[in-house]
Amino acid sequence: MEVVEESGVAFERVAALDVGKAAVTVCVRVPCPDRPGRRLREVRDYPTFTAGLLALADWLRCERVQVVGMESTGDYWKPLFYLLEAESAAGGGRRWETWLLNARHVKNVPGRAKTDKLDAMWLAKVLERGMCSPSLVHPKPIRQLRDLTRYRRTLVREQTREKQRLEKLLEDAQIKLSAVVSDLLGVSGRDMLEAMIAGERDPAVLAGKARTRMRPKIGVLTEALTGHFEDHHAFLARRMLDRIDAITADIAAVEERIEAQIAPFAHLVAKLDEITGVGVISAWELIAEIGVDMTRFATAGHLVSWAKFAPLDKKSAGKGKAGATGEGNPWLAGTLGEIVAGCSRTHTFLGERYRRIRKRRGEGRAIVAVGNSILKIVWHLLSDPDARYHDLGPDFYQSKINTKRRERNLIHQLEALTGQKVILHPAA
Repeated sequence: MEVVEESGVAFERVAALDVGKAAVTVCVRVPCPDRPGRRLREVRDYPTFTAGLLALADWLRCERVQVVGMESTGDYWKPLFYLLEAESAAGGGRRWETWLLNARHVKNVPGRAKTDKLDAMWLAKVLERGMCSPSLVHPKPIRQLRDLTRYRRTLVREQTREKQRLEKLLEDAQIKLSAVVSDLLGVSGRDMLEAMIAGERDPAVLAGKARTRMRPKIGVLTEALTGHFEDHHAFLARRMLDRIDAITADIAAVEERIEAQIAPFAHLVAKLDEITGVGVISAWELIAEIGVDMTRFATAGHLVSWAKFAPLDKKSAGKGKAGATGEGNPWLAGTLGEIVAGCSRTHTFLGERYRRIRKRRGEGRAIVAVGNSILKIVWHLLSDPDARYHDLGPDFYQSKINTKRRERNLIHQLEALTGQKVILHPAA
């Protein structure tokens, strides 16, 4: 142990971890029993295998550590954080708080030497003085749900890529099927593809496989299916269709697991499903990303700020500057983007809000503004068990306009345009 100075201590006994893939460097700072006003500091290295992490937990328990902090380094922090969290819960009277810290908030002073040991020592100083706050780490059920929803979205993206590859393959063979049918893998389109893979090359026979509403397009389909589709294309198309079918089966299996995992929150899914543009799958993803415990966010504005859907306030010399929202959770941003896209096509308050802002300030700001509103609605619905979503209607803004003020503005615009005095007279 090394004796060091003490000043402005917020936590008496702290441990800071610099996490790597193969090893973790730990700095423990505790009060010095022989010299009041001084502190003892010790730095140790542990391997990141389970046995090494358990030995680390035993050392923290022996030192009666109150707070353990670590930076969010890649994915390497996760097994260490979860193990220390479980060991603390099983420690009986000797428990500690495990904090995950944003690397930007605990960055070392520029120009100084940087090693794992120095990083751990610096982090311990920042932690013991209370100069940082923990990041949000969801409880285990929400973390598992989030893993499932994120993997589902990954599968959907991969399925989309495979469909695009199939369409490019057909374009290479001069088959313009996607220019005529809206869904290349619908019932009619799939039958035509299977027939071509099986060896059928007659465009009239292939077009005859059209069903229901596709029947009137047989003439156009015959032209679209006239190309040079060969055995080479058939081989690749077979592989692509099989891959698409396999991914579809995987998506169905993951969705079944999600439904089982989210069953305790089914009533919350139903509440979120009432929001314009939010479906069941979007509700799954919202719960998985932000959780269900809204006490972690003091207000709806705190949730919006955490999600980086509020522009940063930037001022210098008394003048405001345009600021971006910052980099937030990309999975949550993707979900909100899809919800806003759905809202934009509806005759509702959120749809009208999107269209008004897009007209004045562009599509990007409109997406952020409506996403901001959706997050605030979600916060209120999850915070209050009795709250329900009620749409304000597309005429909400129009109903709030002051008629006299709008009349004056229009008169001033007309006078500025014509250069003449405008006087209104009552209509007959």
